[in-house]
Amino acid sequence: QVQLVESGGGLVQAGGSLRLSCVASGSIVSIDAMGWYRQAPGKRRELVAHIRSDGTTNYADSVKGRFTISRVNAKNTVYLQMSSLKPEDTAVYYCNADLWALGPDYRNYWGQGTQVTVSS
Repeated sequence: QVQLVESGGGLVQAGGSLRLSCVASGSIVSIDAMGWYRQAPGKRRELVAHIRSDGTTNYADSVKGRFTISRVNAKNTVYLQMSSLKPEDTAVYYCNADLWALGPDYRNYWGQGTQVTVSS
């Protein structure tokens, strides 16, 4: 079984920073892409940032220059450093990964989400 567990969410004032972490665990052979998505109340889930196994990244236009995604492959961990936070960044943030598990089995996994709230 594979699990993605996020941490690091919370309440922060506008202009502040937070760092989210996501650890993948279980019968993992290798992880391809990892990413962060978010979903605000009444809105669709959207991609925030994405990083491939070779380190290639892409970001939503709304977070470029403010958020940085990174990963430590040896730890099966992906991070999202969020700076200059705005109230509109308030959402539940979800970790996502495409990975090979024992089987072999290749599929997409989601974490349970972590709440980020930015006060004005």
